[in-house]
Amino acid sequence: MSEQQQFKYIVRLFGQDVDGTMKVPYALAMVKGIGYNTARAVITKLGLDKDRRLGELSDEDIKKIEDYLANKKIPDLPPWLYNRRKDYENGVDLHLVTSDLIFYVRNDIEREKKIRSWRGVRHSLGLKVRGQRTRTTGRTGTTIGVRRAKGAQPQAQAQPKAQASGGSSGGSQAKK
Repeated sequence: MSEQQQFKYIVRLFGQDVDGTMKVPYALAMVKGIGYNTARAVITKLGLDKDRRLGELSDEDIKKIEDYLANKKIPDLPPWLYNRRKDYENGVDLHLVTSDLIFYVRNDIEREKKIRSWRGVRHSLGLKVRGQRTRTTGRTGTTIGVRRAKGAQPQAQAQPKAQASGGSSGGSQAKK
């Protein structure tokens, strides 16, 4: 009964509210910059149970998770698990979470705009950056479809009428 009183339905993690009823790896994955695989690796390194709910963890365990991930260089994790490999400024591998990640991404985009790279130009024009198709997708504004020419509409309507009248007068004459 004392465990249910200590259960927290909302847990404050990295400055945001996370659902305490979720299992720990999935709850950690709700934080920007932490994916499921990173969360599993962190939980394993800290010796926590992956099947427990986040609300069941003690305040010390939550503090241990925050301290472990707050450092931009996570100890004992392989570098391929980091979300920022070979940083542009220092060349080191980093793992960023929440507002740090947003700040670094925004700076990268601004740098690309400043040097007028292809990606920077696409970002500044608000177009797709990674080579996606733009002819039919990614449209913004009131454009919904493609307008047809006015001359094409009466022809399309006239053909079904001719076929309907030709079918009723006799099949052999319509084929010739």
